[in-house]
Amino acid sequence: MSKSTKKKSGVHEPERESFTGRLEVTRSGMGFVIVDGLDKDILVKADNLHNALNGDEVKVTLRSHKDNSARLEGYVTDVVRRKQSEFSGRVEVHPHFAFLLPDSDKVPVDIYIPLHLLNGAKDGDSAIGRIIEWTGKTKNPVGEIVSLLTHESVNEIAMQGLLVENGFPLSFPEDVLKDAEGYTEGVDEQEILKRRDMRDVLTMTIDPIDAKDFDDALSYKKLDDGYYEIGVHIADVSHYIQPDSALDKEAYRRATSVYLPDRVSPMLPERLSNELCSLRPHEEKYTFSCVFEINDTGKVRKQWIGKTVIHSDRRYAYEEVQEIIEGAKGDNEEVLHIMNGIAKKLRSARFKKGAINFSSQEVRFKLDATGKPIGIVIKESKEAHQLIEEFMLLANRTIAEYVGKIKFKGEPVPFPYRVHDVPNEDKLKIFSLFAAKFGVKFDLTTPGNIAKSFNGMLETVQGKPEQHVLEQLGIRTMSKAVYTTDNIGHYGLGFEHYCHFTSPIRRYPDVLVHRILQQCLQNEIVPITHLEVQCRHCSDQERRAMETERAANKYKQVEFMQSYVGEDFEAVISGVATFGFWAETVEHKCEGMISITSLLDFDDFEFKENEYALVGHSTGFRFAMGDKVKVRVVSANLDKRQIDYAVMELPATTQRRRPIPTFQAEGRYKSGPGKPKGSKGGKKVDPKDKGKRKKK
Repeated sequence: MSKSTKKKSGVHEPERESFTGRLEVTRSGMGFVIVDGLDKDILVKADNLHNALNGDEVKVTLRSHKDNSARLEGYVTDVVRRKQSEFSGRVEVHPHFAFLLPDSDKVPVDIYIPLHLLNGAKDGDSAIGRIIEWTGKTKNPVGEIVSLLTHESVNEIAMQGLLVENGFPLSFPEDVLKDAEGYTEGVDEQEILKRRDMRDVLTMTIDPIDAKDFDDALSYKKLDDGYYEIGVHIADVSHYIQPDSALDKEAYRRATSVYLPDRVSPMLPERLSNELCSLRPHEEKYTFSCVFEINDTGKVRKQWIGKTVIHSDRRYAYEEVQEIIEGAKGDNEEVLHIMNGIAKKLRSARFKKGAINFSSQEVRFKLDATGKPIGIVIKESKEAHQLIEEFMLLANRTIAEYVGKIKFKGEPVPFPYRVHDVPNEDKLKIFSLFAAKFGVKFDLTTPGNIAKSFNGMLETVQGKPEQHVLEQLGIRTMSKAVYTTDNIGHYGLGFEHYCHFTSPIRRYPDVLVHRILQQCLQNEIVPITHLEVQCRHCSDQERRAMETERAANKYKQVEFMQSYVGEDFEAVISGVATFGFWAETVEHKCEGMISITSLLDFDDFEFKENEYALVGHSTGFRFAMGDKVKVRVVSANLDKRQIDYAVMELPATTQRRRPIPTFQAEGRYKSGPGKPKGSKGGKKVDPKDKGKRKKK
């Protein structure tokens, strides 16, 4: 945040405050700048966006002093950092020039393409264009066509477009690929001498069945006194990526891999991510390791941190390990049972110390050879997943605790912690009032008591109808985890020190952690300059990756539901807003929107934030989070990535009061028996039904 004072004709103009934040542009062209620490977003009208585009980090100056009673409004004075420079769109060629018309309706300008920069694109082609120049004097940016999508499938164009739209390049620059190809296969004998040689220790990886890059491995050795030596071995990516190299700069720019339903957009070229760094079975690999001496109760008596060389003896899929845990015979079954027992003790200890036990459920699509969704797979976190999770958490916490104790010139070593703040107080109050309706009481006096209340709630509602809605709303009250040098701890995990050490193939902060850790181990500390800026960039890229993944999953949901237009499904209300509500089908877990305008035949509805519900003014009809409704699929629009539903039956709490109007095929309502308010001959609401309706 900065302030400036202007002087004109000897008279001081009022100070105008400037802020730096992230710009979000609506479909109407209006912009809002979101500033950390500022309660209100700053409105920027389309004429004042200048050259800023959706997602850019911008500097915005207020038009007047802040007024708590008025909306903040300002104008963009500078683009600090572009979200993206490449855009997908349709090429439009004219006699002397061309344009790329971006697919995204949040990009308000077309990109001017000189004819000599079309690079083979023809009128009507789908293509990717890159902005190469945009001065403040020109309305349209100047660009070039970098790739054609003309012969790609609709799915291919959509998935590539989502990556580009969120700032993730589709290919690696030549100098980056050259860097990656410069490294040789295998391990070097001189390098092995600098490391702890653990090639003769039983080592295994446990990953998804379709995984191609293996970040982590576990090793096991039984000691003589009731303890076990369990090593957590992480791909030593920092051995290959030299600071400030082309490879390093590209990895930082991307900062994360992006996982779409039918592909991965990797942070590192395949040469590294799938070959040199990947801990593939029966290959010797360089690793960075935490080796623990630990017993059956999860007590760690000794730990060692350093660089190693390993040989992975066995690659397991989660499903294989789960079968062994559940009693099947298999390789190393005794070892897996011992490690799982220790993991369960570590997990139990975490929750006793304040970690919050939210369950996780992942919905994935079955795809055919063309990428078309043909089914739904629901993946739940089972003991095999938790086995790996607990040892990774132990390693991450151990590394953060080790570095956190080290001083450099009397101050803590600058380090990219992974932190998670306490829940938002206002959101928490609203949620606790809602949870109370299900008999759940919250103690909001301290962060520790809040965590205990969450765990108590999750245990109480396990298996009950309200479990899903309370879990989802509980997660929404939580703050977002971020990377920062300011260690405030990780509230959700209940850790005072935490970092990301275990996935350097797909996360750049882990690479930074490895570099700083090695400096600390060698006592050769050279603080990374602008580390907080890098942390913020990595947090931003992580958020963009999540947005891309959500958009891609939504695209697949819409594509899947196109086959079901006109059909009815049981659904659960998954979100409520002033303009309507969302419902998720029970069978397919596909979420669609029910617009408030489609409910006007019932009543005029008002959004009750404290109740997570829409409530009818006159009838008292309610649509609330967690309610079951029957819906009909009205439309599935791939271009908008939007599913529209219509209500066919009201929630049970409302049905007992009034029948629903009948639904007609064209998507309009026609009042049936017991017509709702506003229709001729409709029955009046029983005045005895007091307390359940509201007069206008």
